[in-house]
Amino acid sequence: MSSEWGITKLGNMASLKTGKLDSNAAEEKGCYPFFTCSPNTLAINSFAFDTEAVILAGNNANGVFSCKHYSGKFNAYQRTYVIEPLSKAQTSSRYLFYVISHQINNLKELSVGSATKFLTKTILNNLPVVVPQIKEQERIVEFLSALDDRITLLRQTNSTLEAIAQALFKSWFVDFDPVRAKMEGRAPEGMDEATAALFPDSFEETELGLVPKGWRVGTLADLATFQNGYAFKTKDWQEAGHPVVKIGNVKPGFIDLTGASYVSSEAISGLDRFQLTRGDLLVGMTGYVGETGLITECETAAYLNQRVGRISTPKGIEDLGFVFCLARNPAFKAHAEAQSHGSAQANVSGSDLLGYETVVPPSEIHDTFNELLSPMISRLLENHELAQTLASLRDTLLPRLISGQLGLPEVEMS
Repeated sequence: MSSEWGITKLGNMASLKTGKLDSNAAEEKGCYPFFTCSPNTLAINSFAFDTEAVILAGNNANGVFSCKHYSGKFNAYQRTYVIEPLSKAQTSSRYLFYVISHQINNLKELSVGSATKFLTKTILNNLPVVVPQIKEQERIVEFLSALDDRITLLRQTNSTLEAIAQALFKSWFVDFDPVRAKMEGRAPEGMDEATAALFPDSFEETELGLVPKGWRVGTLADLATFQNGYAFKTKDWQEAGHPVVKIGNVKPGFIDLTGASYVSSEAISGLDRFQLTRGDLLVGMTGYVGETGLITECETAAYLNQRVGRISTPKGIEDLGFVFCLARNPAFKAHAEAQSHGSAQANVSGSDLLGYETVVPPSEIHDTFNELLSPMISRLLENHELAQTLASLRDTLLPRLISGQLGLPEVEMS
């Protein structure tokens, strides 16, 4: 640590206030952010703060306290802390954000309470903070913010890509825009003549209503296969080895292996059929029924646990597009929830999931759509993997930077 760096307590360099509102004060179409103890930011039509601050959750059932940075007008829940530097000339608000974010695990240990974990002002005021000179704080913030901005851009790009994919799917297979255009004597928008020629110019009546002539009504089973995971035993779990995707890892969009359970190489002997491949589409069958996510590249081969299903197409990413859009559509999740059963926890079967009804276009249109979607899905995976790599880099460098163990000239980005 540089001789110019010091250690103080958070209470010596920042003020701690709390919001005044109950969490039910949120308004769906509010124009200001409303920060509660939830990781998700809500909205409200009134503001009590107009400042740059760190917003820290004051309670959480699991002791994982959400920490955010915001500048502008906002409001806050009564158990949410609004932390502001006492002197902006000496302390960067964003530097405080990174310092506190780094101490989330420490705060979990310091928190009080049993059923719900709480952070008191005393705990936070006594939190130790390493304090370099303001210029060094700003340099650290600039470096870490550049990583965060890049991660945010990659995630926003993925949101846009999936929205484009879903819009195209809806146009072709829900609204049947190309067919309607040809019925009206117009050329379908956004496609070449060869693709347009694949679509008919009329509809016919089916049990799902009007569908393009020559198309049929089918189910997901006509387009994909389903595999349930393996029931690993309690004795199989260990601290390291091969990650296993459990129901808690199935997050919207992508599988999150953070905090995954592991099994040894011996435990997966003979279980090659449960090994996961990059681009596999997984679905929750218990609890988060119908939630879907793609599996990304894993350093060590990952495996499929029971109550998590794999929806597969014959050629993987190459012909996954139609099925990906179908399963990622909210209507699929609604179908899964409607088919689920169980009082303590919702469960759904693979056959129920495969029974999801859909129009089935001729193979030429199905294949053309998949050709368009294949590079999009590949890009989604690449962007998510890069964002994960950058996040890992940030989390590795952050403690070393804010402790002074690593000087910025050693990690300067080209």
